[in-house]
Amino acid sequence: VDCEGELICNAAIAQDLVEIFYELYQARYPIESIRLIDDFNADDDASMAANNTSAFNFRMTTGSTTYISDHSWGICVDLNPLYNPYVAVDETTGEQIVVPAEAAAYADRTAEFAYKIDEDDLAYQLFTQHGFTWGGHWESVKDYQHFQKEID
Repeated sequence: VDCEGELICNAAIAQDLVEIFYELYQARYPIESIRLIDDFNADDDASMAANNTSAFNFRMTTGSTTYISDHSWGICVDLNPLYNPYVAVDETTGEQIVVPAEAAAYADRTAEFAYKIDEDDLAYQLFTQHGFTWGGHWESVKDYQHFQKEID
């Protein structure tokens, strides 16, 4: 899949992203959409449901009304989010929460399907080689689309 688009990011990770996405492009890595969050009226849910890869978005952390997301600082990338959802468990009901909701079929990471990010995936390998952490390694929730780099 050949995909071209735009990302807005923090200058501190710009060169990393140029190198990572160049390698992904050269490998013909499947990315369905890379459009600015503005194309979705800054609606992260709409962007994710459209399987849109994005970076900067001034918003709150998923599930929070008080914590500003690190996407607001432009230090994160969400890659193919429909196939690599945010997965958590509601502490009150014990029910699984999948964001975007349209991605429920992809919450089972033992299943095989296109676009799936895991440790064998080229995107995982490139991002982690560049010092990014992966939301799929988080303890309390799993954010399989999410790569983030700490900056000074």
